[in-house]
Order: sequence, then C-alpha cells, then structure tokens
Amino acid sequence: MVTTRSQSATPSRSSTPINANGSTSVHANSSPTKKRKAQDTVTNSVKRARDEKTDYSRWRLRDDRGRQTWHYLDSDEECKEWPQSIADRYMLGLETGLPTLPSPETPLDHARNALSFFQHLQLPPGNWACEYGGPMFLLPGIVITWYVTQTPIPPAYASEIKNYLFARQHPEDGGWGLHIEGVTSVFGTGMNYTILRLLGADAEDERMVKARAKLHEMGGVLNGPHWSKWWLAVLGVCEWGIVNPAPAELWLLPDWTPISPWRWWIHIRQVFLPMSYIASKKWTYPSASSDPVIQSLRNELFVQPYSSIDFSAHRNDISPYDNYHPKTWVLNAINWLLVKVWDPYLRPDSLKQKAEDWTWKLIQMEDANTDYADLAPVNAPMNFLACYITEGPDAYSVRRHRERIPEFLWVKDEGMLCNGTNGVQTWDTNFLVQAVVEAGLAQEKKWKPMLTKALEFLDDHQIREECVEKDLCYRHTRKGAWAFSTREQGYTVSDCTSEAMKAVMMLQALDGFPKLVDDERLRDAVDVILTMQNSTGGVASYEHRRGSELLEYLNAAEVFGRIMVEYDYPECTTACVTALVMFKKLYGKGHHTDEKSQVKGCYREEDIDKFLDGALKYIRAAQRPDGSWYGSWGICFTYAGMFALESLACVGERYANSERVRRACRFFVEKQNPDGGWGESYKSCETAKWVPHPQGTQVVNTAWACIALMEAGWPDEDDEVQGKGALKRGIKLLMERQQANGEWLQEGIEGVFNKSCMISYPNYKFIFPIRALGMYAKRYGDVEVL
Repeated sequence: MVTTRSQSATPSRSSTPINANGSTSVHANSSPTKKRKAQDTVTNSVKRARDEKTDYSRWRLRDDRGRQTWHYLDSDEECKEWPQSIADRYMLGLETGLPTLPSPETPLDHARNALSFFQHLQLPPGNWACEYGGPMFLLPGIVITWYVTQTPIPPAYASEIKNYLFARQHPEDGGWGLHIEGVTSVFGTGMNYTILRLLGADAEDERMVKARAKLHEMGGVLNGPHWSKWWLAVLGVCEWGIVNPAPAELWLLPDWTPISPWRWWIHIRQVFLPMSYIASKKWTYPSASSDPVIQSLRNELFVQPYSSIDFSAHRNDISPYDNYHPKTWVLNAINWLLVKVWDPYLRPDSLKQKAEDWTWKLIQMEDANTDYADLAPVNAPMNFLACYITEGPDAYSVRRHRERIPEFLWVKDEGMLCNGTNGVQTWDTNFLVQAVVEAGLAQEKKWKPMLTKALEFLDDHQIREECVEKDLCYRHTRKGAWAFSTREQGYTVSDCTSEAMKAVMMLQALDGFPKLVDDERLRDAVDVILTMQNSTGGVASYEHRRGSELLEYLNAAEVFGRIMVEYDYPECTTACVTALVMFKKLYGKGHHTDEKSQVKGCYREEDIDKFLDGALKYIRAAQRPDGSWYGSWGICFTYAGMFALESLACVGERYANSERVRRACRFFVEKQNPDGGWGESYKSCETAKWVPHPQGTQVVNTAWACIALMEAGWPDEDDEVQGKGALKRGIKLLMERQQANGEWLQEGIEGVFNKSCMISYPNYKFIFPIRALGMYAKRYGDVEVL
C-alpha cells in the first residue's frame, strides 16, 4: 500500500513511476523551424504512443470487502501466484474461456444461460463490479492532483489513461465532450488535452494536433466552464482572476439563511467545500513557472499569446457547447460585487481566516466519516489537495488519500477510466438478487451459493452507525441505510436503501437462505426511508430537500442542470413505495411485537401509511399527459416508467382498473420499434422529450419496457387492444440478441445524472433481461416464443 510521498499513486506493483515534469514537448506557438523538426519525429512519436498499451494478462482486480482496485503485475512469478480470474478477463475484454451453452428454447432457458455466464463475474465478497464510466471530466481532477502534489504516476496507469482518452477522442473533430456520447466541448477537450500532456503525450502527436485545433476553433480554454477554470488555476495554466468566486464565507452563514450551503444538494455541497477553501487561498502549483509542461500548456491551450491575456476579463466567457445551464443575472450580479467590491475592499483578513478554518474542519469531517474515500471522484481529489496544502506532503491524510484514489479507477479494453463513484457494488447486487427471485429461479439449487454470497455482501454493507458529529457536518441520518457502493463510503441513498432492503427481504423469505439481517436492522432501514420524503410526497436521493428550487439561480457549474438542491425523483419514490409495501406484507400484523411502543402490529404502520399516501399521490401527479414519467437516473422514459408501474402495481393499480396505467402502456406500445424492441437516446434526458436511439433498439431499454408492461398487467394476448403482441415481440428480441455463451453485448450508455451527463451501467444488460425473461415465463408459461 502507498504510505509515503515517494511511493506510487496506486497500490499497483508497477515499477519506476514516470516523472511528468521531465517530458519534452514542442510548444503550439513555437517557431516554424522547430515545428518542421518536430514533424520529422511525428511518425515515431505516434507509433510510440500507440505501442504503450500494457500487457492485459498482467492486470488483476482486487475486491477487498467491496473495495475494488486494479493492480498491474510486473513479474511472471507474481502472475503465477495471482492467477487472472474469469471476471478479470471479462472486464478487460479478453477471452473468458467460457463455453457455448446448450441452445435455449424458452425464456427461462435464456435466463438460466445468462445466469450461467453472469455468476462467473461475481467477486469473492459476493458483489458484482463493472465500469461506472461515461463522464469525461473526472480523470482530469485526479491527474492534476497527482501532478501538483508530486505523486508519482505508475507507468501502467499513465499508459492506460492515455489509451482510454485517445480511444474516446471524437473520431471526426478530435475533441472530447462532457461524457462519452456527448458533443465536443471546451470542458472535455481542454481538460483531457491537458492531462494527456501531463502524462507525457507529445504535443505534435497527430491526435493532439487535431484536438488542439478543435479547442482553438472553440476559442481555447478561456471559454471553459467554472470547474475547468478552477482546475487550470490550481495547475498554474490560468491565473485565479479567471475563476468566478466560490466564497468560503458562505459556510459561516447562520443555518437559518435560505442560501446556506447545508441546504444544497450533497454533491454540489461537497464539491464547493474544498473548492471554496482552495480558492480562498488562491493556491497554485508552486513549480508552475519553471515546469516545462506547464509553460508549454500556456501556449497550447489559448488562441492568443499568454502574456497578452487579461484573465479577469474572461471570468464569464463560455462556449455554447458548454453552456447547458447559463448563469443567471442574479449570480452574475453577485459575482461582480464579490470581485469588484467585497474581495478588494471589504473582506477582512480575520473573516477570511475564520472561513478557511471552518471549511477545513468540514473537509476533515468528510474525510473522517468516509475513511478518506469521500463522496465521489470530484470532491475526493480536491480534499486530497486541501490536505496536501494544509498538512504537507508527508501527512497521514495525504498518504491515505493517495491510497484511496485508485478505487475510482477502472481498467477495460480501451484503457483506464474514472468511475463515477468508487463502484456500483451494492446497487447492482440488489438488482441481480431481485431479478433472480422475480424470475422464479432463486430456489434452484444451482444459484443458491451465488445468492447466499450476495446476501452476505448486503448484510456486511448495511450502515450500522451514524456519522461522527453528524449534525455539525450537516450529514443526513444513515444508521440502517445502504449506500450506492459500500458501507465505508457511507452515504445514505433512498433508492439504494430501498432496493437493498427488498433484496434482503426477498431472499430471507425463501426457504434455504440464512436470516442474516434481523428485524431490528430492517426497522432501522424503514426509519431511514421515512426521513427521505419531501413535503410534496416525492422522495429525494441522499436527503430530503433542504432548500428552495430558487437556489438554482446560484448554479455556477454551467454544464449541469438541477444541481443546487434535492428534488423529487420518480425512481427514488417508487423504490421506497415498493420496499415499504413489501415490508408491511412480510412484517405486518402478527409478525412481531413492536418493542418500542409495545403495540402488536407492523412497525410504524401509521407513519408508513402516511408516507405511502403522499408518495403515491406524487407518482400519479408526476405522470405526464402522454402517459410517461421522466427519469433522472436512467435513460429515460423507459427507465422511470418501469419503476412507476411497478410501484402502482404493488398497491393494486393495474391496466384493468386504472386509466393512468393504460395511458402508460399506450406510451410504451407507441414507442416500440418495428423489430419488437425499444431504443431511447440520452437526448431524451437533455430535452425532456422522447428521442429514439440513433442505433435503434437497445437491449436494456427493451427489458425495461417489457418489465413495465408486465408490471402493469398489459393484456398482450387480447385481440381488443391496440398493440397486441407487443410484449411477446420484445421478449423475442431479447432472446435473439443473446449470445451463445449467455451474455448480451454492450450497446448504448444507460444512465444519467443532472440531466446532461450520461454514465454507464454495463451490468444492466444482464440484470434486467434476466428479470424480464423470468417474469414473462411466470405469467405466460415457459414455452417457446415464436
């Protein structure tokens, strides 16, 4: 493990970390003679860059109680001692060696074949892992932090990060977008170009030349959004004058004030925290003025000579490709006052120091409550940098951050990317368990060891204690919750808690499975869920809404929408509804005595009923006139519609007795493609209107739509309904797309957050088809689908 400044950024055993500062480059604005000389070496440099791919047979994924890290083994002896697993090979895009399975004939045959493949991807602690990539703005923060903290970067990491970025470079214009399927932007292009150079890519590599040309066409990094300007100021490529204010003094506001940061959504809150602390200090990489790569970047990233730039004049410049959520006049006015009046004339040093002291204390609490894993890979490197600035390069906090950062990194056939969190461990495991139970396969002997291990993982990762100084650091209650990834990360999420609770209850209700999570712990989960509801009846993600939607007037990120406060989410609300209804059914009257109130009956029955009443009213009200629901965490209407119809079905509202359910079914049937499947583009998330996928049918969308129709009780065989046989055609397509070894191939991206950024959930292509196929067999018989 990494424990000192001289050691590597990762627990990998790779030897001799590269010295990023020692790389030689040709400046974009260098003389014609130098450029001609550089051109003579372009062919060799490109070949060298493309030959940097590591030996994928040497990569290993370690899963230590859910903590996932990739390791590159140097020696043959190490490789022999630690053999590559089937899961390793699959994640890396290598041949798994798994056999062709018997030709399936029925839906359950197909589901069993899928499980036969997917069981091999389960990791020793009982969870499933996968890449959780898509966003193209995560790697830059990590690489820049490594660079400015002088953290040596292992050659295997450097090579594979470069490989991934080049693999995801836009094939036509040479740039990068906000996410892997997005249009080229200044944010994506400027930041990824920058870290490629920090990692040793040659400025005259033909791919870099192409990227630089596109960046210049968009006006250079002066037209980047707030976050990119902040990172470039830290690196010393830009001056701090270009960065709009992130005043640390906001953290000193009394809690009752309507704009106090504790009211903000947790992700923007935890990003703004170290961002404001470091901005207040205006800290810049100390070696920037003498670093040859930084000096070169000062020429390459701008369209005008560096010495001529008045950085403060470009605070509000932004490319139209990045300006998804334009700054409001309110925010512009506040920024002007802060820059022109508050900072230069009114801000006392004593208040500045007080604000920095308090934000530093809050950073320490975030680190302590997550053991330095932090919420996500945006705030984690920022907290790492704050520790480095404040406590020095040899501090325990710095060493521990160096150890934890690799948990965000993932290796696949394209190279090394950054996941959106430290994994999807709990989330995907929840859904796999539910899929197998829903398919009616959970009590087949073959799958019991796999499911028992999954139950053990969920047992291990329920959060058992509250945060230290929970109220002081504005954390929501978490005892009894499940996080998205691991217990150690430790953030309550409403639908993760609900889906995990359902998975546990489903398995523990079946014969042959151990009862690992006792009733008291399930009641703790209920307690958490009941705290998540907003006044509207809808449910938020990490905590109930604390502030007004008017806070979006202060949204400074520009590239994201709806980030300032918590919102009502159909997916979160429906998950809570289905979990509480299941809890009432399995743990209702006669099951136990309520030890807290000494009243026989369901635990907190009145509170649950009140919650359900409000949640169901919200779900019904959130339905759009065309019968759909807008999804905020998956793409998009197919995703939310599936969950909404599941929640309505669990309270008896189905096609036969509900006009709103019939409207939802008509929406799905109308969107079906001629081949029997469904395909929805991520553009639906951005525009809030249905947009067909440009490549047509997608397996995951098709599975979601089929599940939705079955939950709704769609009469697929009724001659009177328009769209008869829609469900059967969808199931048939899922069967036809399955491969001979039981897997489905990866297609388009599946997830989304903040309306504009897409994110991958590769395990969905197994989980939801398995569930859909099994549900179909239970409802219509396990017969051939012709």
